[in-house]
Amino acid sequence: MPKTLLCVSFGTSVPEARQSITAVESALQHTAPELPFVRAFTSPTIRRILQARGETVQSLPQALDALAGQEVAVQPTHLLYGQEYDHIRSLVEARREQFARIVLGKPLLAGPEDLRALAAALDEAYPPVPGEALLLMGHGTVHFAGIVYPALQAVLHMMGRTDVYVATAEGWPELEDVLPQLLRGGYEKAHLLSLMLVAGDHARNDMAGEGPESWKSRLQAKGIRVRCTLQGLGMLPTVQAMYAAHLRELLGKEHEL
Repeated sequence: MPKTLLCVSFGTSVPEARQSITAVESALQHTAPELPFVRAFTSPTIRRILQARGETVQSLPQALDALAGQEVAVQPTHLLYGQEYDHIRSLVEARREQFARIVLGKPLLAGPEDLRALAAALDEAYPPVPGEALLLMGHGTVHFAGIVYPALQAVLHMMGRTDVYVATAEGWPELEDVLPQLLRGGYEKAHLLSLMLVAGDHARNDMAGEGPESWKSRLQAKGIRVRCTLQGLGMLPTVQAMYAAHLRELLGKEHEL
């Protein structure tokens, strides 16, 4: 029975940000080079934008239907066990009887060891700068899994990186929840970084945009000098290795969902 690796991402419509997804996909393909590789994006909006540009990317239901009857390993590139991951799980479970075998991999941050690994990767990639706070923008979620965001900040602080703060664009904590911490810390500068797989629209507009509501503008209004790095987590070799490790674990499983 043929086996296939199905990589599922939210997707991005920002060409420069796509390389973060491609880097993780490449790491997964290198981990299992014997498996045919299939890509799916879960965002209908992104798929429509890409279609208008001449690129067709399957939805997850389309990919699953096309692979029916096979043995399939589904590896998401999502960061946490949030609403998007729950939706992927429900789609896979609803179709599992159509497959000889199907298994679903973990998101990037699936447990405490993953939090520590990501914290170490961020610490190495973005060392402390005197007088400057490192402010990470996560996407955010109403799902309880959003507790991962303050947990990551706690792990970094336990490592001694008390200059690092984590907030979200669409969840808790918000910028207003961490801004008082920056001000109490006396920081005159801030380095803004995307805590998402890609540095897409949220990073380019909500974080680094020139509009009055962007994080950059709001910090500047408080007298804080700001610099922004538009790079997704997928470009960090440690993050690529974490996804690869989850895939290796997945391929070692012999049970169905």
